[in-house]
Amino acid sequence: MDFQAGILQDGSPMESLEKQLICPICLEMFSKPVVILPCQHNLCRKCANDVFQAANPYWQHRGGVISGGRFRCPSCRHEVLLDRHGVYGLQRNLLVENIIDIYKQECSSRPLKKGEHPMCKEHEDERINIYCVTCEVPTCSMCKVFGAHKDCEVAPLQSVFQGQKTELNNCISMLVAGNDRIQTIISQLEDSCQSTEENSEAAKRELCARFDALAALLEEKKAELLQRISQEQADKTSFIQSLICQYKEQLEKSSRLVETAIQAAEETGGAAFLMRGDRDTHTSVLSLPRIVEASKGCRLDKIEQGYESMDAFSVSLDHLTEAVHALDFDLAEEDEEYFDGEEEEVEE
Repeated sequence: MDFQAGILQDGSPMESLEKQLICPICLEMFSKPVVILPCQHNLCRKCANDVFQAANPYWQHRGGVISGGRFRCPSCRHEVLLDRHGVYGLQRNLLVENIIDIYKQECSSRPLKKGEHPMCKEHEDERINIYCVTCEVPTCSMCKVFGAHKDCEVAPLQSVFQGQKTELNNCISMLVAGNDRIQTIISQLEDSCQSTEENSEAAKRELCARFDALAALLEEKKAELLQRISQEQADKTSFIQSLICQYKEQLEKSSRLVETAIQAAEETGGAAFLMRGDRDTHTSVLSLPRIVEASKGCRLDKIEQGYESMDAFSVSLDHLTEAVHALDFDLAEEDEEYFDGEEEEVEE
């Protein structure tokens, strides 16, 4: 009991309590009913409904049923999802409402002290209780009757206060709704950025796959052409090797005939010369016609001039080189129109 009395008598705790009971939208003390958001922050139901209406301009009754919507808490930016009942589906904070009632009762029971209400600088004993519309400043009744504002248009201070507070609340609601829309755009841009990265990675993988397939095809074609060159090389070298073997055999036979002919030519006696046997044919008479025939030259096959050339297997890749240099992405007309549309949206 003493603790409560101490709190109520001390102005500082009451001011702290009043700050805790201020709505972040209208900047006034919560008006009943007070709704509690899922993030545990409180709002006046009217303020919450204003923010909800501003964030959901197309929210309306459809066939007698209210569609749901969403808005962000003005204190922590937490997204609040509402069902078909809208703001009226939020739970009331009865504890805060009771605290407000007790606070108002305590404030009404305390006498108003001098200095708690703004006083006029020209008339120290007069409270500021009217508003000069012409000069747009609050003043007192004496200034209107005898002072500087006697020719000005004035209005009740409370009505001007309520009007400006209402306008301020509307501006706050619009600002909060604008922040929600900006946050939505930011989320969309972040999603677009992530989608762009994912689509770019997919395009890179597809491009690499296409080039890998092209490289594999080139390797396959290169292997095929190399095989044909190798086959031609094998055929020609085999034929040349066979000719070499034939010419070696012919050379060996010709060398033996030369040796036989030289030995025969060294004989001085006619009988011995004619009776000298041929070592190759084992005849008793030297085969002079055979030597004569061998001396005329061999009749073996020969290769044509340029037989060893491989010029027929040259490949021109100039057209492929030009085609590779000309490779580029196909930008469809639809994509161009899409980019133009995006630029127009950004300008708007």
